Amino acid sequence: MSWVKKTLGDISSNIQTGPFGSQLHQSDYSERGIPVVMPKDLIDGRISEESIARVSKEHAERLKRHKIESGDILYSRRGDVGRCAFTTEREKDWLCGTGCLRVTVDRDNAIPKFIFFQLQKTETIGWMINHAVGSTMLNLNTSILCSVPIEVPEIEVQEKIVNYLSVYDELIENNKNQIKLLEEAAQRLYKEWFIDLRFPGYEDCKIVDGVPSGWKKVYLPDIAPIVTGKKDANFGTDDGKYLFFTCSQEPIKAPSYSFDCDAVILAGNGDFNVKLYRGRFEAYQRTYVFSPFDSDNLFLLYYAVKDNMRQLFQGASGSTIKFLTKRMLEEIKVFIPDDTTMHKFNNFCEVYQRKIEVLKQQINDAKEARDRLLPKLMNGEIEV
Repeated sequence: MSWVKKTLGDISSNIQTGPFGSQLHQSDYSERGIPVVMPKDLIDGRISEESIARVSKEHAERLKRHKIESGDILYSRRGDVGRCAFTTEREKDWLCGTGCLRVTVDRDNAIPKFIFFQLQKTETIGWMINHAVGSTMLNLNTSILCSVPIEVPEIEVQEKIVNYLSVYDELIENNKNQIKLLEEAAQRLYKEWFIDLRFPGYEDCKIVDGVPSGWKKVYLPDIAPIVTGKKDANFGTDDGKYLFFTCSQEPIKAPSYSFDCDAVILAGNGDFNVKLYRGRFEAYQRTYVFSPFDSDNLFLLYYAVKDNMRQLFQGASGSTIKFLTKRMLEEIKVFIPDDTTMHKFNNFCEVYQRKIEVLKQQINDAKEARDRLLPKLMNGEIEV
């Protein structure tokens, strides 16, 4: 099996940057329209739609040269320069946004998914970090991407390797979709019971000033102290034992932990993502950690914060809100229902959460298996 040394530029038909910031103004964005992929949307090799920005179809047409094709590879241009994502049919005709670089592989020379896997090699990521420019923040450009070293075997070998590794990716994607459905089901239940107040027995319950009889409406600090993590992002390690929650969607790893509790974890900037975690973990200094005084309030707190962050993030579009302050969080209000309603809600949520935790563990196992296999396949150590 012969592998040919090339560069990313050799096997690409196009490598370009997204539109400069001056080409996209806040007024160009709309709630409905064509998605614009930014670096924050590149998560674990795929594109997250959770907090993606959109522009009108008319504006997108003016930027049509930045339209994404299925099989493109998008890179973060600044900061975490190894951060990239592979695009699928779902993202076809979306826009490559500011801060991203788009690589279109020439399909006559290579299979796009194979090249994406090549770019995940530890050696390749290290090469990019070493060749990125900038002293305080690493930057990529089209010239650097064109020079990335790539080893390419025959197309038939590429297809076999892609098929091997895609089995793990499909399992991971499947589990992520199941997690999303479970989280949406729990969020709908929270909305029905605690926003619309259509909880079991609501027909016979007296409501005074928007608060059902036997319930309380309290501020977040009455349920949990508002604290932040203390670690710098550089505290993360590839071989860490504990999850390290930063402001990114996906946690990284840390060698030690500062928290051992049931907690709601909130990113203080970026897309204000909210997570629930039970156990030992580490947290970044711009990440908020809420561990309720009473563990019975964990799920209520989680879904209340998620609901508030979604509204706040939507409201932040067009404003100058770039990060969350403690004072903003202190204004969040949470319903505390009567014991019967609380017990029923927690039972539902516990079923959802246990399924989610099992699926997440399966994802971690699949990632570890894939990551062990990937370098051996890509170096030709395992023949296919």
